[in-house]
Amino acid sequence: MKTLQELGEAVSARRRALGLKQGMVAMQSGIAQESLSRFERGHAPEFGSRKLLAVLAVLGMELYFIKTVPGGSLDELRRERGGL
Repeated sequence: MKTLQELGEAVSARRRALGLKQGMVAMQSGIAQESLSRFERGHAPEFGSRKLLAVLAVLGMELYFIKTVPGGSLDELRRERGGL
């Protein structure tokens, strides 16, 4: 995953696969349902690490970091992705 929107979509898919409602996940994570909703829909300009880790814990997910090869500037990456 390369964007916050993709991460939100993955969280949404996992939540739905588990048959959980947004309100339940939000409550167990200690965040507002609207905040989770915006994140899942890709409408959150940012989503703090505390919130993310809490949601992932409720959904039984973990965050892993992997090394990548440097690929240039952010502008170059956007051009490669079609202006995203």
